[in-house]
Amino acid sequence: MPMKKIVLCPNPIRDVGLVYSEAIFQRLLGRGTEVVLSPLHYLNEERTEPQGAALLALQEQICGADLLICFGGDGTILHLARVAAPYGIPILTVNLGRKGFMAELEPKDEERIIEVALADTYNIQERMMLDVTVKRRDQIVCEAFALNDVVVRGTTRQVEIEAYGDGERITRFSGDGIIICTPTGSTAYSMSAGGPLIEPTAKNLSITPISAHALQTRSFVLAPNRVVTVKITLGDGKQGYLAVDGGSFVLEDLDEIGVVQSRYVTRLVKAARRSFYEVVNDKLGER
Repeated sequence: MPMKKIVLCPNPIRDVGLVYSEAIFQRLLGRGTEVVLSPLHYLNEERTEPQGAALLALQEQICGADLLICFGGDGTILHLARVAAPYGIPILTVNLGRKGFMAELEPKDEERIIEVALADTYNIQERMMLDVTVKRRDQIVCEAFALNDVVVRGTTRQVEIEAYGDGERITRFSGDGIIICTPTGSTAYSMSAGGPLIEPTAKNLSITPISAHALQTRSFVLAPNRVVTVKITLGDGKQGYLAVDGGSFVLEDLDEIGVVQSRYVTRLVKAARRSFYEVVNDKLGER
């Protein structure tokens, strides 16, 4: 039986000097596994390499991995999810951020991290992802995919938004923009804009207006196979932007944004012994 390969993926900004991930590295070393330390971002010259752990490029190591362990906040998890999804590799998440809503475990759960990492099988949650395209004058000018959400916005003024599902108009309004999100993303920006909370393993798209200048504008929850198209009217010479899991792309007047369910999924290891409802009430402050 081949040796299991585990790739540790810390965010060096969160794990300063990679102290925490180096400690996990040393504990896993020699336990019948191959362990690799691959930060999501290269260390700059001011940071020193941990003792005993060669830092290897993530893209080169991920293909043959059996498990990725992510150390960071929600942004770090979103970043790694986009890297890992085409390979189908499961991700165990450890919160080194502030809110850490998406993370399964906390730094204090070191014994549980080791236990799960060394297990023969994992309890996996598959999370729906989105494919995103931007069409400009009948040409595709941007392609991306997301675990969390797709945000279409103006910059300093209200814009005209039209959203369609399979060619049928869903909503039209003036406002700051619109959010198209997965169930995983329903607890992020969409929630703060008044969108619904959706269980993360569900298969739905939700559409939520941002600061709509209309009394009757509401969120919509759609079937996963809908082809969503968003048309944005900015005005001559004006620009907007598209944010895909936080990454930004400049939009021009009359651009069309297409969003569909991706063929990729994010495979997250379910390691904590708590439900989605407990996490929501804990992390979002309800007592």
